[in-house]
Amino acid sequence: MCQLFAHQPQRDYESQTRSLRIGGHCTSIRLELSFWDTLEEIAAKQGMSLPKFLTTLYHEVLDHHGEVKNFASLLRCSCLIYRAKSAAVPTFSDGPAAILDAAE
Repeated sequence: MCQLFAHQPQRDYESQTRSLRIGGHCTSIRLELSFWDTLEEIAAKQGMSLPKFLTTLYHEVLDHHGEVKNFASLLRCSCLIYRAKSAAVPTFSDGPAAILDAAE
């Protein structure tokens, strides 16, 4: 079992900090590269750039909850949800984008 995890490419869990502007404020987010890759995939499926997608998600969470407590953790969990839904429902003919649309 541990070999499955131990043999993964080191690049996937290497961290990277990216800077962006959300709501007129500059911020930095540090995530592992596998999460950045997944977020870029999600953004592309939604027809958005990554900064636009992150800004949209931030504002939707803010509208829904009134605050965003830990955006980096929210992003990691969003990636896990996206991957789980992509793996669980392979019957959508439009792929993962259809899964996101169905969840809305």
